[in-house]
Amino acid sequence: MPKLKTKSGVKKRLKLTATGKIKHGVAGKRHRLISHNAKYIRQNRGTEVLSEAETKRVMAWAPYGLK
Repeated sequence: MPKLKTKSGVKKRLKLTATGKIKHGVAGKRHRLISHNAKYIRQNRGTEVLSEAETKRVMAWAPYGLK
């Protein structure tokens, strides 16, 4: 049986927490921030945790886990 490949986007953009949840950066923080208000920028600072349903789908893209 051949080895399964991990999706490259997943290994670049996501990290696994100690409890098995998946962290990701918040979208909309790269450019054109002048059109967003301060509350939007402040609330989207840092990282977020994926929901349970999304986590199941993403783990199928990383068959051997994330580092």
